[in-house]
Amino acid sequence: MKEIEIEIQKRGKILPGNVLKVNSFLNHQLDPVFLDKMADQWYNLFKNDNVTKIITIEASGIALAVLTGLKFKVPVIFAKKSESSNIGKTYKSLIYSYTRHQSFVINIEKEFLTSDDRVLIIDDFLANGSATLGMIDIINQANAHLVGVGIAIEKGFQEGGKILRDKKIRVESLAIIDSMDDEAKKIHFKEMEKVVD
Repeated sequence: MKEIEIEIQKRGKILPGNVLKVNSFLNHQLDPVFLDKMADQWYNLFKNDNVTKIITIEASGIALAVLTGLKFKVPVIFAKKSESSNIGKTYKSLIYSYTRHQSFVINIEKEFLTSDDRVLIIDDFLANGSATLGMIDIINQANAHLVGVGIAIEKGFQEGGKILRDKKIRVESLAIIDSMDDEAKKIHFKEMEKVVD
């Protein structure tokens, strides 16, 4: 999606350690009009897959997932990173956050995910793949069917995308970064096919 590449170049900031800061439009301050266009892209890509649920992880994936859920007219579940007294029996999986440098147990309440569900995962970033693999683990625990994974920005120079694709999981990333140079402040993107409306 050329538009997201333009926004990343214009508004993103490269920080040391291959960290891309896009919190001016994607995961802190949100640009709803732009995020809605991203949701349109995922709808066009997965509209024939009979999606019944969308899953994401708190917190920065929620806005993208809700807008995508509106397109599909299906419920959105977000995996919680902490236990809560108002949540029932849950599916759990352990993930590691490379930006926070810590592990979390994510939880999804069992009543919201069943073997009848066809699930689309939506998230803002794919780097090493831990969060996505954790959500897939929960989908598998529920014996639900994973339709695919929609990602806003994939760091193609990290292993997450390869791990998922090697498992024959359909991954649709709207922008794939091949490399980032924090000294030159340059981002290079992988050439991708355009999504047709």
